[in-house]
Amino acid sequence: MKRDGKASSIWERSRQLASQEIVDTAVRLFTTQGYDETTTEQIAQEVGLSQRTLFRYFGTKEDLICGDQDALGALFKKTVEEQPLDMSPWDALKVGFTSLVAGTQSPEHMLKISTLIFRTPALRARYEEKRIRWQYDLMPVIRERLRAAGREGPVADHEARTIIAVTFACTDAATGSWIASEGCEDLTALYERALDIIRTAP
Repeated sequence: MKRDGKASSIWERSRQLASQEIVDTAVRLFTTQGYDETTTEQIAQEVGLSQRTLFRYFGTKEDLICGDQDALGALFKKTVEEQPLDMSPWDALKVGFTSLVAGTQSPEHMLKISTLIFRTPALRARYEEKRIRWQYDLMPVIRERLRAAGREGPVADHEARTIIAVTFACTDAATGSWIASEGCEDLTALYERALDIIRTAP
């Protein structure tokens, strides 16, 4: 049965609310009980769903926490693409990172999610898998920016890979330090500090 625009909008909002309730419940249980000790069946029961219905929202247990990484990756890429071509790749990627920090939920929620990901091997593995895809998707964007600056061919490819890899290493270093500070330090400032360390290293 076809949905008209209004019905479709209501359905989508309802789905988003249900998804958020599932995520909030999963975060609470993972934080209080531990990731491995919490089952998807328990999460489903907490929100009043069957386990089968739960998996219609999230394909895997890991995606309860890491599922929005695809949307964040698309936002990152779009933001970098929108920057002027005369902006350096480093600065364009910095704007992309800043947009993620500003565009996510509250710092408190982000800290809980980041802590779970960085301290849970299964979640960290899923997170890394998605981040590798981010880096792959960013390659043509950064390559185009380098070509606009006069770099071509294998040189541009190698430089693009290096810049992207270093940027992601700095984001992970910054996030790790932010988690260690229990959210007291500024995440963007930590990222900028990490970049400065790379640029000024002897």
